[in-house]
Amino acid sequence: MKSELRKQVLQEMKAISQEQKQAIEQALTERLLHHPFYQEAKVIATYLSFPHEFQTQGLIEQALRDGKKVLIPKTYSKGRMDFVVYDLQQLVKTSFGLLEPQGNLEVVDASQIDLIHVPGLAFTMEGYRIGYGGGYYDRYLEQFTGHTLSTVYHYQVQDFIPENHDIPVQEVLIDEGNL
Repeated sequence: MKSELRKQVLQEMKAISQEQKQAIEQALTERLLHHPFYQEAKVIATYLSFPHEFQTQGLIEQALRDGKKVLIPKTYSKGRMDFVVYDLQQLVKTSFGLLEPQGNLEVVDASQIDLIHVPGLAFTMEGYRIGYGGGYYDRYLEQFTGHTLSTVYHYQVQDFIPENHDIPVQEVLIDEGNL
């Protein structure tokens, strides 16, 4: 069930035109920047996007301009993940073609993070998510007490039954389907 949904949503994400994608991303980024979770946060964790995902570069740049501390994930084996301070100089391409922080990284404790902008493929209206299957975020969010939100394209909203270990995000900002 999950793998079917993953495939279906991924196809839709890859099928959308660059133009539509950029328009949606711009609108979602604006909504995120005006959200109280963002406005009140001093330390924000986000992610470095795959090409088919919501592009976080605009958010990262704006957050830095807004004087916020920006963090990105560093993943390890066995589903462990830390958030480290974003530093362009430390980004290296991985075998997946994703940029990942390398080198002498400044890890920030979960208790210091005000907001985590959580990635995923499919979401319910209640904030349950299906990610890429690594379980990194579910494990991390179990202990996390700050705010969480996700920015999603309307076709990422799906009906599925969450599993016991699934941790919902507090808020899902959905593009209003202005296509």
